Amino acid sequence: MSRTVVLVYSGGLDTTVCIPLLREEYGFEHVVTVTVDVGQPREDIADAAERAKILGTEHYTVDARAEFAADYCVPAVKANADYQGYPLSTAIARPLIAQKAVEIAQTLPRVDAFAHGCTGKGNDQFRIEFMLRTLMPGVPIIAPMRERNMTRSEEIEYARARGVPIHQSSEKIWSIDENLWGRSIEGGRLEDPSYAPPEEIFRWTRSPQEAHHAPQVIEIAFENGAPVAVDGQRMEPLALIQYLNELAGEHGVGRIDMMEDRMLGLKVRENYECPAAVTLITAHRALEALVCARDELRFKAQADRAWAELAYAGLWLDPFKESLEAFINKVQERVSGKVWLRLYKGSATVIGRESRWALYDAAAASFDDKSFDQSEMSGAVKAHGMPARLYYQLKRQNA
Repeated sequence: MSRTVVLVYSGGLDTTVCIPLLREEYGFEHVVTVTVDVGQPREDIADAAERAKILGTEHYTVDARAEFAADYCVPAVKANADYQGYPLSTAIARPLIAQKAVEIAQTLPRVDAFAHGCTGKGNDQFRIEFMLRTLMPGVPIIAPMRERNMTRSEEIEYARARGVPIHQSSEKIWSIDENLWGRSIEGGRLEDPSYAPPEEIFRWTRSPQEAHHAPQVIEIAFENGAPVAVDGQRMEPLALIQYLNELAGEHGVGRIDMMEDRMLGLKVRENYECPAAVTLITAHRALEALVCARDELRFKAQADRAWAELAYAGLWLDPFKESLEAFINKVQERVSGKVWLRLYKGSATVIGRESRWALYDAAAASFDDKSFDQSEMSGAVKAHGMPARLYYQLKRQNA
């Protein structure tokens, strides 16, 4: 009986080179490729299917865009999911991609192994293998790029020698990952932190210099922490995110150039485009600041950071993540209202917010209102900082 391997297949260089490797070096006669659509370019999905056909695999394409938007991107908004300065995008897609590969595997008469194209230096090996092992334990996992310690240049030469269809070359060696929530670009000369990224790497955003010369004000409505409408037009999560990617991208919103600490501790230079994510998280934070008490905001910032770190590590099924979400979702019960932002030359600036849950009393906050009796504060001000004042006096006496 032929041996079957299920390959998590993006259609890119790493996973495409895996197909002949799995046959030649690992002895799998039957290679099943699974491409999960979480918002990649339409041509990439079609190219993946075409390459799989050329290379003779049993291929499946799974459209998971709506599920990704509703069950992964929206929770990321509620948690203001940010890692070291950028909205998590690649990280939150990997668990869903692995889950869909498992669902395909469970329909097959026989599965001897899973395989993926992750290298030994990146984060995705942790994210994908965690889900595969959790959802289908006992099935071996093969990582040819990691196990053979191959460089991208070696992969390109290997593909050329066997007539494997790829787009990469030694000159244009960008590694690009794209989904509905963000687009990451790395590799090639971008590995030099001092190298200014060329305009050719960007697809979703205009440069601030070329963006619209007139600002645009938009209104985003939230219900229980989830974005539900833009400028009064209600939309499902998928359509709303797609719309904001295009709209905010036209204004140059969402470009991020950063040094990122990977899970292994390696520092890498990353470039991101995430116009919808930046816009929505900016608006969501502004609405939370209006409706949440000070200690809620303080504690939620800690919960958000912990949630983001778990998501970055791909630990989507971790019990701590479930516990954090219980708190986050409780807070979201009051995160309903509208936020106005000005999109202009690379920025998404909050200029207004309103909510029926606003913890804000205009009269009490106003300097021109007497409903709050200021004279009653004299005693409180005298007591303020008493331990610190006593410490300062003792310090001077004992100097």
